[in-house]
Amino acid sequence: MKAIELSDSKLFYTIGEVAAMFDVNTSLIRFWETEFSIIKPKKNAKGNRLFTAADVKNFQLIHYFVKEQGMTLKGAKKKLCENTDEALQKIHVIAKLEGLKEQLVNIGNKL
Repeated sequence: MKAIELSDSKLFYTIGEVAAMFDVNTSLIRFWETEFSIIKPKKNAKGNRLFTAADVKNFQLIHYFVKEQGMTLKGAKKKLCENTDEALQKIHVIAKLEGLKEQLVNIGNKL
C-alpha cells in the first residue's frame, strides 16, 4: 500500500488524480462512486467530478477493504458503517511501515 498524500492547499481532486493515487482506472472510481453512498463528488459546470479530501480518504478505505483485504462490496459497505477510524489507523501504520522498509532496502543497497 502506498501512502496517499493530500495537499493542504488543494480543495478538489479530479477523477484522473484520484485514479492515479490508487493506480486504478477511472471507470473503477465511477463504479465505486455509484456503489458507495459515502462518495459524493461535486460536479463543475461541465459535469466533471471533483472529489474532496474526505472523498479520497473514503476511497482509501474502500480500496483497502476491497483490493487489499479481499472483501466483497457488501462486506466493505458493512465495514464502512462500523468503525472506520480503526481501519484508517491500520492503513496509516501499514503505509509508514512500508516507507520504513523502502528506506532500509535503499540503505542496504548502498552498503
